[in-house]
Amino acid sequence: MIKRLIAAVILVSAPVFAFAADYVEGKDYVKLDAPISQSARGKGKIEVFEFFWYGCGHCARFEPTLHAWEKTLADDVVLSPSPAMWNKPMVLHARIFYTAQALNKLGVLHDKAFEALKTNHRGLATEAEVKQFFITNGVAEADFDKAFNGFAINAQIKQADARARGAKIEGTPEMNVNGRYRVSAGMAGGQKQMLEVVDFLVEQERARIATAK
Repeated sequence: MIKRLIAAVILVSAPVFAFAADYVEGKDYVKLDAPISQSARGKGKIEVFEFFWYGCGHCARFEPTLHAWEKTLADDVVLSPSPAMWNKPMVLHARIFYTAQALNKLGVLHDKAFEALKTNHRGLATEAEVKQFFITNGVAEADFDKAFNGFAINAQIKQADARARGAKIEGTPEMNVNGRYRVSAGMAGGQKQMLEVVDFLVEQERARIATAK
């Protein structure tokens, strides 16, 4: 009986260890030469950045999987979405994210912004269209005007741009684990696999932090 139990444990455990050992630096993920800084919400935690763009179809398809994955995170891990921007439309859409966050409407507007760009690729192309998007979704015009081009949003835009540059992202969606590792669906073999690599790197970071204490 004991031998059968031991054999069962070996059969169950062996693939898990082999699976984790298969992740190779430079192939499945990249270690950054210079780690990027944590955000305010990531202090004291293992922070996972998701670099996204509302106009990215791959990002839109990734969101449900990402939301489900976020619910599984331990208390010492936090997911921090971070808009990518390498052209003016992306900067405008990054303002949607930070304005919605500032107005405590991110939970309502985040998915709706993805949907708006998915159904109308030329939508949300001007500040006027963005304003109407906010008003339609229950935000007062005065509140939008106060936040959208305010100092706080401008500062967050600059920080997000610097973060994406420091993370060396090459597309969206991509992820960064604790400022140190870049992971993409292309490297990992798919979006689901990207999260599996992230889980592996989170465990690696947890062990490194514990050893350093």
